[in-house]
Amino acid sequence: MIDYQPGLEGVPATRSSISYLDGKQGILTYRGYRIVDLARHSTYEETAYLLIDGELPTAEQLERFDTQLREHRRVKYNIHDIMKSLPVTGHPMEMLQTAVASLGMFYPNDVPVQIRSPGDESEQYVHGQSIRILARMATLVAMWQQLRLGNYPVRPSSDLSYAANFLYMFNGVEPDPLVARIMDVCFILHAEHTINASTFAAMVTGSTLAMPSYVIAAAIGTLAGPLHGGANEKVIQMLREIGSPEKVHSWLDKKLASKETIWGMGHREYKVKDPRATLLQELMKELAASRGEISPMFETALALEEACEEALAPKGVYPNVDFYSGILYQEMGIPPDQFTSMFAIPRTAGWLAHWREQVKANRIFRPTQIYEGYEPRDYKPVAERG
Repeated sequence: MIDYQPGLEGVPATRSSISYLDGKQGILTYRGYRIVDLARHSTYEETAYLLIDGELPTAEQLERFDTQLREHRRVKYNIHDIMKSLPVTGHPMEMLQTAVASLGMFYPNDVPVQIRSPGDESEQYVHGQSIRILARMATLVAMWQQLRLGNYPVRPSSDLSYAANFLYMFNGVEPDPLVARIMDVCFILHAEHTINASTFAAMVTGSTLAMPSYVIAAAIGTLAGPLHGGANEKVIQMLREIGSPEKVHSWLDKKLASKETIWGMGHREYKVKDPRATLLQELMKELAASRGEISPMFETALALEEACEEALAPKGVYPNVDFYSGILYQEMGIPPDQFTSMFAIPRTAGWLAHWREQVKANRIFRPTQIYEGYEPRDYKPVAERG
């Protein structure tokens, strides 16, 4: 008899060397490097290289990788036309999945995806496609922001870093250096997180040897759910509902009494505070200090975390990455419905790393089930059914 594990909890789905998570100690590493060290000393470009290629790059390797990302930021005008035809009232994640799925039609390649030996044509194709998709993810999100405002998209700048260029295209002006650095760190923190739902979706799709546009589109669709990438948008709605720090305790008591979800609190893996939440909280304080004031929403969030620590910490429930990321994005001028797209941009590096790892030693996923239906029975014509 096979034991059924709801949500496949605790069931190993693969062997991986990409990232490691210790939920009891609050440790997250990318290729063995602590997320805290990467956030404080690395860049998103370097972190993406680390995830996709397996090691930190030399100065020459990083320069070449960065140059390739800059060269591939633009997209075909046909993709721009597709985006223009979409309703501006649609959710940005719906646009992003549509646009990414279409990339394969405009950048076709008949090279097989299965990697059989290091450096073969398939591995070269996988690596090349990884760079092209990663480069264009930020472009697509920023283009949509301008299009739905009725503007022409801002052309990418080859003079700016990945994060700074995204903000430039998104807002139409070059970002403040501190804001650009904060965005860079946010991208690092969201780049990878072991075998979560969207990464697993990418792996399952990749295991069929589907083209990379399908792989990333599948991951985007999975990330869109409020139980995964959409939670930070819910956090903003929750904080607006609370209104002010003074109302936190009464609001929380009511929610806990009715057993409702406290968005941004708790994580299936972490039994302590999510290390990414701690780093995002530090960034929020840094941004507030630079502006000389703490926003009311941030004050409310701090009060809610304190109240939740009293009520939920004994149960191992602490803030996760979504609790502070949405507040930080809003302070940077990003509308809430774009938050999940902001998650998808950096997470593409992790998805691509797992896709590459999957097709190096591929076996198509085919889980089993525990059948609970009828035993075989006889078919009756409709006239004989009572």
